[in-house]
Amino acid sequence: MPSLKDYIQAARLRTLPLSVSGIIVGTAIAIGEGKFHASILILAILTTIGFQVLSNFANDYGDGIKGTDDEREGELRLVASGKITPKQMKKAMTVTIFITLIIALLLIYISFPDNFYKALLFFALGIASIIAAVKYTVGSNAYGYSGLGDVFVFLFFGWLSVIGSYYLYSQELNSCYILLPASAIGMLSAAVLNLNNMRDQIQDKKAGKNTLVVKLGSKKAKNYHYFLILGSLLCLTTYLYKQESLLTNSWIFLAYIPLVKNIIVVAKNILFKDLDTELKKVALSTFLLSILFLISKLVG
Repeated sequence: MPSLKDYIQAARLRTLPLSVSGIIVGTAIAIGEGKFHASILILAILTTIGFQVLSNFANDYGDGIKGTDDEREGELRLVASGKITPKQMKKAMTVTIFITLIIALLLIYISFPDNFYKALLFFALGIASIIAAVKYTVGSNAYGYSGLGDVFVFLFFGWLSVIGSYYLYSQELNSCYILLPASAIGMLSAAVLNLNNMRDQIQDKKAGKNTLVVKLGSKKAKNYHYFLILGSLLCLTTYLYKQESLLTNSWIFLAYIPLVKNIIVVAKNILFKDLDTELKKVALSTFLLSILFLISKLVG
């Protein structure tokens, strides 16, 4: 019988700060416009954490039953190790879906008490998030096995997280410039996935998991990684420039110091397993960026 500690380990707590970064950025933009509700923030964060835990459980389950995790580097995978059976992990996924849906419905009700169509739209987005979380590695057509994981991470961690959370507060979209910080977070989130896939590329190739890294090869995957980090920097710089706050808020770029160091480490990397520590560096840097972005809106 698996312990609570086993399920906590399967939830991969180190991924949670990254998952809420987009919510923090979307909230920050709303605060800058004088639109904020504490209940929306709390419920949005809890909903996002629920989706992330579900994704981690599903990833552990999907890769575990397919044998992809048999020689995995990094964190222990619970289904592959036998600590949690596939049946037990499926039950954990079901419970997580149920709890997350309840929280999501409460979030939608508080955000759109008098607008059925907007509520229905966000409910549909919630269902789409659940499907995306599960289908990354589960099933015969798992998109994580065909190189589409980066696209979904960019869209869900970036655009949907930032723009969706902002819309919950504002009920409208006043500017297309919100796409810039949303893209910045999406690119950094994709960079975390890319590091994960670079670390696992040998095992993934053996298991038939055709991630983007497997398709591109190591050299092009590194170039893609540089593009994601520097592209994120460009998006954020452009946003601050358009908001006429580039000079006053230039301290936000402190979050990119470890990211530049990460680029150097990736460029010099030979042993793929050594990239495991870089995952935390990029994830926490993204979280730090979101916090600094929030502070800039609070003091501005």
